[in-house]
Amino acid sequence: MKIGFTFILVLFTSISSLYAQEETLPSETALEKQQRKELKEVRKEVNKREKKEKKEARIEKEAKEAEKLMKEITSKEKDISKIEKQLISVQEKLEKDTQKGKLSPNDIEKMNKKIETLNEKLMKKSKKLEKLKRKK
Repeated sequence: MKIGFTFILVLFTSISSLYAQEETLPSETALEKQQRKELKEVRKEVNKREKKEKKEARIEKEAKEAEKLMKEITSKEKDISKIEKQLISVQEKLEKDTQKGKLSPNDIEKMNKKIETLNEKLMKKSKKLEKLKRKK
């Protein structure tokens, strides 16, 4: 592909230099007209290839972005489930130890603060997940 492109580029530059020399002559021969036609065809082919390459690059970029977005979504979902498990664990421990009478008021306050922070993290992660799903 690159060799063909290089060949076309060399052909294009050589023909364009010939064309620049021909402009000084007032009369055109059939050969010169043929060369000019070939030059135009080469330019069209090069432009088509460039457009095709740009389109392929854009499609590839969009695919990578979609894949990255899916990875982020799964990551946020894992984070949310992890936080939910921690929250449930702390709440259960608080209930158990409160029923047994093992906790001091300071311990209860610490566990309640931990529950609050976990709830805040859970809310933030949920909002981020919603934004990511909207992008999808």
